[in-house]
Amino acid sequence: MKATTINMTAGNAVKHILIFSIPLLIGNIFQQFYNLADSIIVGKFINADALAAIGVTSSITFLFFAICNGFASGGGILVSQSFGRGDTKEVKNYIANTGYIMILLPLFVGTLAFFLAGPILKMLDTPANIFDDARLYIRLMSIGLIFVSVYNYVSSILRALGDSKTPLYFLIFTCFLNVLLDLLFVCVFKQGVFGAGIATLISQFASNILCLIYAFKCSEYFKFSKNDLKFNQTVFIQTIKLGVPLSLQFSLIAISCMALQRVVNAYGAIAVAAFTATSRIEQIIHQPYQTLSAALSTFCGQNYGAKKNDRVINGYKKTVLMMLIFTAVMVPLIQIFAEQISAIFVDEIEVIKMSAKAMRITSFFYVFLGMIYVVRGILNGLGDAFFALFNGIVEVIGRFTVPFILTAIPLFGLWGIWWSVGIVWFISGFTAWLRYLYKKKMLKKEGRYTSKK
Repeated sequence: MKATTINMTAGNAVKHILIFSIPLLIGNIFQQFYNLADSIIVGKFINADALAAIGVTSSITFLFFAICNGFASGGGILVSQSFGRGDTKEVKNYIANTGYIMILLPLFVGTLAFFLAGPILKMLDTPANIFDDARLYIRLMSIGLIFVSVYNYVSSILRALGDSKTPLYFLIFTCFLNVLLDLLFVCVFKQGVFGAGIATLISQFASNILCLIYAFKCSEYFKFSKNDLKFNQTVFIQTIKLGVPLSLQFSLIAISCMALQRVVNAYGAIAVAAFTATSRIEQIIHQPYQTLSAALSTFCGQNYGAKKNDRVINGYKKTVLMMLIFTAVMVPLIQIFAEQISAIFVDEIEVIKMSAKAMRITSFFYVFLGMIYVVRGILNGLGDAFFALFNGIVEVIGRFTVPFILTAIPLFGLWGIWWSVGIVWFISGFTAWLRYLYKKKMLKKEGRYTSKK
């Protein structure tokens, strides 16, 4: 099998973005089903407490994954720009030097996560009845951090080269593997949360190995000479300069989610279970937005590298339109079918009702969520490190202040948790849009206009 790449610097922008997005969207949805399997099976076959134990870990594991994934994304952006310039040697240098970071960093972070699991859960006021299972699950996920990070690194490089199909194949396989192993360990062997964690860990290892084998065997950009593998200080520093702000952005967002989780934990296990179900559902809703963001990032990275700023701006406009169409479909669906969707995760009526109302609240803000992703896509493609850090800071401030204020107001109470989610999306989306307007002016000043398509 031969690796495929897509050059997005010529031809119809919408066509390129859609062709790139479709397999990426399918892959992202499977990635969420991959993540959701633990929650659904645990929630249905054990109980709401077990679901809450896994749910309370989400923001914590997200933090540790985010630290590593920022560098994977940064390496991918630099590779897409080099690919747009047609510089094969530079592409390989970026791949190799980012690879060194993506091996060492997750080993260090994973070790920290393993030993800090308990103290972090205590800091978040995790309910005592779910504490032990939550700590166990975090420790299992920390072991798998190296597998997830390397897989995300290779996948980001393949996407930067225009190949969004290959990561899909591995995700589909490992998704089904994870479900089968979940059923085996949880339902047959009765291993509870431990079994769900082991199933996920094995699946992560499988996706990592398969993706690595493919890359080295089939992609010409992963066939390195001795010179390609040499440490390149300039390339390494460039990767760090972009990777650090992206990593901080993702990490700050994760920390902000932890702050929100602490507010949720104060309302007990039922609220935690409802918040978990709502979050898992919204992770799926995020995927089309995230897909458009990733496609736009690759499109803009390649075209910016090729000095075609007109195509960068045109790609942004078309992506915004696609985002608005998706939002117009999703909002009424959530408003009508919220209970039915929540019932996928749990059987407890109280949890279902709370989750459904929560989803109806946040759905009013989906357009701002979409704007966050679209703007993030174009700015990341341009290598805008400042925005990455600034956006993370804005979200942290919002999540550390808004939920505490709203939940303290009797009119909102518990529901202030989900109103705060929407308000933070609005704030982040608006500030991101302002940053885009500034970058648009800069793009026009550069005058790198070579195409009207």
